Amino acid sequence: MPRADHHPSRRTFLDVTGAMMAAGLAAGCTSDSAQPGRPAPTAPAPGATPTPVPATGRHQAGITLPQPAQPNLLAVVADLDDTVAPGPLLAELGQAIRTLTAGTDARLLGLPPGDLTVTVGVGPRLVRTAGASLPGATDLPRFSRERIAPQARGGDLLIQICASDALLLPVVTAALLDQAGDRIRERWRQSARRGANVSVGNGLTAPRNPLGFIDGIVGPHTTAEQQRDLWLAGPPAVAGGTLAVLRRMELDLPRFAALSIAEQEAVFGRRRASGVPLSGGTAASGPELGAKTPDGRYLVPADAHARRAHSTVVGVGHMLRRSYSTDEPAPGLLFISFQNDLRTFTATLTHMDTSDALLPFTTTTASATFLILPGFDRQRPLGSQLFG
Repeated sequence: MPRADHHPSRRTFLDVTGAMMAAGLAAGCTSDSAQPGRPAPTAPAPGATPTPVPATGRHQAGITLPQPAQPNLLAVVADLDDTVAPGPLLAELGQAIRTLTAGTDARLLGLPPGDLTVTVGVGPRLVRTAGASLPGATDLPRFSRERIAPQARGGDLLIQICASDALLLPVVTAALLDQAGDRIRERWRQSARRGANVSVGNGLTAPRNPLGFIDGIVGPHTTAEQQRDLWLAGPPAVAGGTLAVLRRMELDLPRFAALSIAEQEAVFGRRRASGVPLSGGTAASGPELGAKTPDGRYLVPADAHARRAHSTVVGVGHMLRRSYSTDEPAPGLLFISFQNDLRTFTATLTHMDTSDALLPFTTTTASATFLILPGFDRQRPLGSQLFG
């Protein structure tokens, strides 16, 4: 399969343009077993053997399973040849995912799969072939602070691979691309990783991002919240799926580091050390946006990220975020959000675009949206609800 050019020119701007959208970026992969009104379980003890994650079920793994998210991720974005039928290809990929995650595929080269997950999505062009009005059929609009080559915008296929063992990522990727063969053409790929998890209360943990702030506090953590804001309820062809936004961003770390801690905290609207909102409370509590100082100034500044990206201010639901740090092609973030309405993302970023103190430190270098397919099993192949 032809490989894309993975060496775009370096830039010195930050790339978080959508990367931290809502006051506290959700902690990625939260548990599918979360109970209504209760947070998902915490991470296994350091050094413990990762618990295997079933590939089959109502939803694909790698979205809300496991919790917290695995520390390593590799995302591959590709196009399908115009003559390729999506259904058979997706069914084959689903079968390969089942054998790889079960540890029975010889292409693993003897590596134990551990908590390996593979999540597959299809882009708007493919969704439109199944139905122009289906969720996921709309392309992501363009925003400011983007510097995106044509090869890094859009795409037909997303393969997201996550694992605790970084060795698995290239091995599993090679196996899946071998399975697809010349039916797909790779656009770009990105390796990324998460930092150590920090407790934010209510049984939840979140990692720090490259800017030093805890990244993953606000999001749909309970079953009820996920049903409301995350999973697609219909139509039947997409029920159990979700919509993903993928944005690669570069961060201008030197310029942000030159700010005082107080100035950095004013950008985010949260304390750097603890994640607590500048209005007080706990890291897990939302900011009190109406709270003011005795002289009438907002405790959470008017242009703070926590205010500009707040879901109630924007008037949208919550996103489930999986933010990972990157080294190449430049220091930054690979931002992935999951939501059942693309407007949750687009309206939030549009609201941020007008005056969010974080955005001047960011540049987006890759962008796409995908319909994450519903879950699958032996009787219901991957993609069969949409392309069967």
